[in-house]
Amino acid sequence: MASLNPLQGALGQRRAAHLLRRLSFRYTRAKVDEIAGQTAADALAALLQLNPLQLDQPVYGASPATWINPPQAPSAQLPADDNTLRQYVLSWWINEALHDPGAAHRLTFFFHQFLAATPDAGSNMAFYDYLLLLRWGCLGNFKQLVSKMVLDNCMLKYINNDQNFLNNPNENYAREFFELHTIGRGAPAGPGDYTNYTEEDIVVAARVLTGFNHADRDEYQDPDTMLPAGKGYPQSHDFQPKTFSARFGGATITAPSTDEAGMNAELKALVDMVFAQEETARNFCRRLYNFFTRRILSPEVETDIIGPLAQTFISSNFDIKPVLLQFFQSEHFFDADNALTTDETLGALIKSPLDLTLQAFSFFDLPIPDPVADNEKHYVTLYTNGVMDRLFDWAGLFLFFPPDVAGYPGYYQVPDFNRQFFNSATIIARYKLPEMMLSGTLAWGPGADTELGTKFDFPAWLKDSGVISDPNDSYVLVQELTRYLFPEEPDGDRFDYFLNTIFLNNLPPADWSYEWQNYLSTGDDSEVKIPLGRLLNATLYAPEYQVY
Repeated sequence: MASLNPLQGALGQRRAAHLLRRLSFRYTRAKVDEIAGQTAADALAALLQLNPLQLDQPVYGASPATWINPPQAPSAQLPADDNTLRQYVLSWWINEALHDPGAAHRLTFFFHQFLAATPDAGSNMAFYDYLLLLRWGCLGNFKQLVSKMVLDNCMLKYINNDQNFLNNPNENYAREFFELHTIGRGAPAGPGDYTNYTEEDIVVAARVLTGFNHADRDEYQDPDTMLPAGKGYPQSHDFQPKTFSARFGGATITAPSTDEAGMNAELKALVDMVFAQEETARNFCRRLYNFFTRRILSPEVETDIIGPLAQTFISSNFDIKPVLLQFFQSEHFFDADNALTTDETLGALIKSPLDLTLQAFSFFDLPIPDPVADNEKHYVTLYTNGVMDRLFDWAGLFLFFPPDVAGYPGYYQVPDFNRQFFNSATIIARYKLPEMMLSGTLAWGPGADTELGTKFDFPAWLKDSGVISDPNDSYVLVQELTRYLFPEEPDGDRFDYFLNTIFLNNLPPADWSYEWQNYLSTGDDSEVKIPLGRLLNATLYAPEYQVY
């Protein structure tokens, strides 16, 4: 029986690492060790917080100048091309995700997956507002987040509600509001009937959404989020009563007035009507489970996990944090609710390129160029050319550019799900990560010798970071590295492969100790770099590292 009973006692290293890998892009030994001595509840109390940002927005040029909010003219003229500044916004988000010790950026990406909008659906500033809206809502109230998303300037364009008018309705947003944003599409029950709603409900909901459109960033800010947003234009809205199908009990929505307040009242009534259906809560909890635990739900999980979580969600009036607290400290999340080994959750997911890259960068504390002092190197060389182009795009994750409104196929598309992140088209980019880190270059493809923007000095990291307790001892070095990089410790034969075949090259351990001591006394790393390079490649290539 799958159990939501809270896991008792201290987490220990293995489960602490599992919790941190699943909830944060920032994965470090220090954080694993910190929460290993805590209960799941105590660890979550810290993880489920909005931590301060490194920078509250991108900067451009050699001086700490901003152009978004509040604008501050840089010393150099801003690029005329919006695409150039867009890469600064995306790079800013990746850097913030890398440094966020909590779950906020992971949750932001979770919500982006099914509340998707793309950076080309508006200006770079509008997409920045969209990212901040996801951040605002990721640990707040889901019902409010969905409502605010209707008026997000990027979303209005991305799903065409900016083309939804009284005399020329557009049904795109209404369709995705039901199917993707809230209740989800159920099994077909008849022509135009999807169990949870009907085609006629889409038509009627589109009428509720008529007249909501863009506003200039300085024209209107939402009073709750304090972010620029769209607004209602009464002259373009259908104020006639709207009656829904039997799937919603034949509910009728009527505007109390023929002004913007009346439009907002209709929108609230639509959201209330959809959230009154239990299936809306269940659909959210299934998405949560799929994203953070396993891609496939068994009937047992549907009954024992999804149902109770949905009831928690409803009873909390759709506050997100109570559901997260209940689920992420459950025995089921840590696979502690039975003795079977065939349904392990630890190591059950293939890492996306985002997970693969940021968790390697954070664990090895890769030097990141300063966004102000090394502005171009930070935003363009490292994040745009290196991370987004080579490590994300070429590995099949076009960050913030999902192929369609449903999000990234690796998170929802049956039967492959996350196996799409690891196939013949994407495997080379995944496997080039250690070479890029060690060489400090793009390493492959056109411009292979182009600077990456950072370089990993493995010997210096071992000497100075303290992450490995005794680098002089080859056994300890390989044991601690694999223990923290892999979801499960390798068995004897596998460990012997990493230690003796890969690292020691079948030489005696004393040879490594001699070379390490020579490095410490002379500073000459030429001999220790060779086995360390083999080890980094082997561990980051390993199937065990590809999953989490």
